[in-house]
Amino acid sequence: MTQVDAANPLKVGIVGGTGYTGVELLRLLVRHPLVRLETITSRSEQGLKVSDLYPTLRGYTDLKFEEPDVAALAACDVVFFATPHNVAMRLVPELLAAGTRVVDLSADFRLRDAGVWSQWYGEPHACPELLDQAVYGLPEVNRERIRGARLVACAGCYPTSIQLGYLPLLERGWVRPEQLIASAASGASGAGRGAKVPMLLAEASESFKAYGAGGHRHLPEIEQGLGDIAGGPVSVTFVPHLVPMVRGIHASLYATVNGDTPALDQVQAAFEARYADEPFVDVMPQGSHPETRFVKGSNHCRLAIHRPGGGDVLVVLSVIDNLVKGASGQAIQCMNLMFGLEETAGIDLPALLP
Repeated sequence: MTQVDAANPLKVGIVGGTGYTGVELLRLLVRHPLVRLETITSRSEQGLKVSDLYPTLRGYTDLKFEEPDVAALAACDVVFFATPHNVAMRLVPELLAAGTRVVDLSADFRLRDAGVWSQWYGEPHACPELLDQAVYGLPEVNRERIRGARLVACAGCYPTSIQLGYLPLLERGWVRPEQLIASAASGASGAGRGAKVPMLLAEASESFKAYGAGGHRHLPEIEQGLGDIAGGPVSVTFVPHLVPMVRGIHASLYATVNGDTPALDQVQAAFEARYADEPFVDVMPQGSHPETRFVKGSNHCRLAIHRPGGGDVLVVLSVIDNLVKGASGQAIQCMNLMFGLEETAGIDLPALLP
């Protein structure tokens, strides 16, 4: 493993640095104590200084956007892909062959079944032979596998909020895996930085809508991850929503209890015990209602558990920042694990308020 210290920081490259996840990676990495940014790529902004596109980074980096060059990327210890789907899978094989580790923030390596991936993304997978090698990047589930990974498929934003909410219930077999319902709302940054009419202020402001109710690309990832946790197949009804704010995901998760599920205070205690040693998951006091502003700009997930009327349905409320714990912060958390660094390095930040 690469020896990493202040005199020998990790050499890091970023492919696709002009989107929201790319700039969030930059915001966090420029202050990481054991990282040196080597290269950042963008075909559309080649030659432009990063700080000219993102003035928030003035004084923090002198990098310019460059045309993607495999040799330059292969000289890095780790490369992050903050790209749309179908980009990473075309470059990753060469980087792995050169000994460079990869953290992919896109969906290219999240699904183990190439046929399922093709069904949801509309094209053949370019390197299906690597799907079994990719480690799913949700540290609370796969921490030890991530430590030894060469290729990490960082968990998606909705899937992160949903899996962390259901995790203790499915691990203990307390709820019926065939009757899971996830209603989740995301801020507009989840749609990316590209110009889209539905994301215009006049279109999205003062409105609230569901989308993808008939099937969303994150659904197979959610069911795959929850199935791994449950040790068998699960069925999830997943309905995402767009809420008129910039950042954040709020997931309301519903699960029907089994007959032997204990009382709510015992469920609360089980959640607290499961996440007691997790640096970025906070189980709030019983009766709480977490808000997206509680995690804005941070790598935290905050959870609360309810049992309405003492009935047979448990409700878990889960909030994350979609750009941090749902993307770039979690990617850095995975990088820290891959290189034996302190897991919280560079990302142990409180949320922004107001």
